[in-house]
Amino acid sequence: MSPGGSKRASEREDFLSLSPRIRVIPVVHASGDFAQEARDRLLRLEPDCLAVPLPPSFEESVEAGVEALPRVSLAAAREEEGAWSREWEREDEEEESGEGEGEEDAPDLPAFNYVPVDPCQAVVAALRTAMGERIPRAWVDLEVAAYDPESHLLPDPYALKKVPLDAFAAALLPASPPPAPGSQREARVRWMASRLRALERDHKKIAFLCHALDWPWVRQAYLTNLPAPEEEASPPRVRLYEVEAGTLAFLLGELPFVTSLYERRREELRGDRHLSLDGVKELLLEARAAWLAEHNPVHNWVTPQRLQVFLQYVRNLTLQTRRLTPDLFTLVVAAKQCAGDAFALCLAETARKYPYQDPPPQSPPYEGGEGKGPARRSGRQDFDSPPDQGGGRGGEEEGAWNAVRMGIGKAEFPEGDVGGMKNRLGGSPVSWRNISLKPKPRPFEKRKWAQRWDPYGMCSWPPEDTKIESFHTHVREQAKALLGEDLARTEKFTVSIKDGLDMRETLRNWHTGDLYVKEIPPARGSVEVVVFLFESPADPDKYSWRTMWYAEHEEESTLCMYATPFEGNMVGPGIAESQYGGAFFLFPPRHLPDVWRDPRLAFTETLEERLIAGACLHSREKSVALVSPRPPLARWRQIARVLKRHLIYLPLGRFSGETIARVRRFHVLNGRHVRSYAARFIREM
Repeated sequence: MSPGGSKRASEREDFLSLSPRIRVIPVVHASGDFAQEARDRLLRLEPDCLAVPLPPSFEESVEAGVEALPRVSLAAAREEEGAWSREWEREDEEEESGEGEGEEDAPDLPAFNYVPVDPCQAVVAALRTAMGERIPRAWVDLEVAAYDPESHLLPDPYALKKVPLDAFAAALLPASPPPAPGSQREARVRWMASRLRALERDHKKIAFLCHALDWPWVRQAYLTNLPAPEEEASPPRVRLYEVEAGTLAFLLGELPFVTSLYERRREELRGDRHLSLDGVKELLLEARAAWLAEHNPVHNWVTPQRLQVFLQYVRNLTLQTRRLTPDLFTLVVAAKQCAGDAFALCLAETARKYPYQDPPPQSPPYEGGEGKGPARRSGRQDFDSPPDQGGGRGGEEEGAWNAVRMGIGKAEFPEGDVGGMKNRLGGSPVSWRNISLKPKPRPFEKRKWAQRWDPYGMCSWPPEDTKIESFHTHVREQAKALLGEDLARTEKFTVSIKDGLDMRETLRNWHTGDLYVKEIPPARGSVEVVVFLFESPADPDKYSWRTMWYAEHEEESTLCMYATPFEGNMVGPGIAESQYGGAFFLFPPRHLPDVWRDPRLAFTETLEERLIAGACLHSREKSVALVSPRPPLARWRQIARVLKRHLIYLPLGRFSGETIARVRRFHVLNGRHVRSYAARFIREM
């Protein structure tokens, strides 16, 4: 390092130092990037004491939770009765004075302040590192009976990848609000400064972890030697709770899936420096795998090109919200727009997964009356749940999984209490935002809808009819174009270019210097029937539903198809989903005898042969278009010759896999009245 570089590094160290013995690590809570930074700085500093901005009453519970990682827990303390009410009374007074007009009244709930034992919390990561390195810990925050949380909008922590920590902290100085005189925040700042002065007498090198907006005022109180306030006589009791896996998204700073990636990298001793962004890509691939496993499309149309469009869309949406990394809402919105509701749901469900939190396969039953909750899972953990009072969920179901169910600002505890939650390590404020996604029906709903199905009233869903008729018309036009190409002829250019230059013939006769043009005469005849074979060979057991559907109006085709049985795939009341295996469309529509019961077609052996034979038998035109994943078999051509028809083959791969996947999937409605509400249950792919 150059002398100038050494000087600048020394100035940066001084900037984050309260004294020669105390080094500050300013952090933004609930961020994996800051958790990495805190861990790395602590290892580089090699202090003989770590001071954290939490009161001593949390020490035992939080350290027990840290030992239980990667299982996530929370240490919560119930505040004195009425504390939450007093806050709302204060807000009511503000409303009476005109401030906060328009806000809704809040219920009178008991209040809890808590510390999330989250691997992506900088304080937790520092404690985990200090415990592993056997570094003494000091809990320097003030004990209070009721905690007053403050929330501020903060820059995206991903900026740490490009900006050093000291520059990040310096940029926040103008936006760091001073504590209000007489406020709890001012008392806490003074108390932490006094505790640091006391620690300095016993330790030579102290690392002090502090919120990025608080540390300037702690520094000021330390340097000016402001007097410390009086501590609360009896701090509240702190308990450690498990957290229900499905509600981890409300507790963790990062997405649960991304948090699990941090833990997996830790186990595998792999780097995690860019995981806050690379984790989103892994989430995307995992969601695509889940989507493929659930829907099993013939063609995977969520291709790398589509994922690239998705990522560009996510980037633009993220920049519009003035962030560097996307949140879950942005990811789901982009997934819905790029790949439909089903993929968006898979992504949202994958983002909530945290495999380390799954309940053990043999959960011990809740042992009420001993003061030990069912959360005791191993010798390392010491989760303390209150005894069952008979009204909680633990007393209702033997062996049930008792854990806190988190929400935004609220939580339900195992003993049945619902309380307002104040996070001592809160990050940027979060809020509810709405997005319209059609959820998957639950199994018991499917069974109920299947039992109520009326087998004598079935019809199609008109938007899907329009979609497949449009595709059918497009295919028929292409088949007619192929019909004309067989009659094309080439001649030497004289006076007219006719239908275009024939490049192949012109190059073949290049040495003569002559040009050749192509003439395509009008096609003779037309195409009345188009046969689609989406899967060949077709499994008769899989495609056991074979039927004819007749047109409701002149713009629809007569349809003969074989498809998957719809009874086992109900998606709504009177709404079932099925998938074409093969079908033929006859246009203009007319009534046909049932192809699947016609004795004239008894010579056929497979579903494809029956469909092709039926199409050739009822076509009034000589040509029948055939769309198939493979060229027509000799047997199919023989059937067409016997029935005096000609097959025009179009490869299925000629069309977009996404289009094929969309038109193959269709819905069966149990009567026309179902069309009035079917849109609420039918999900777009």
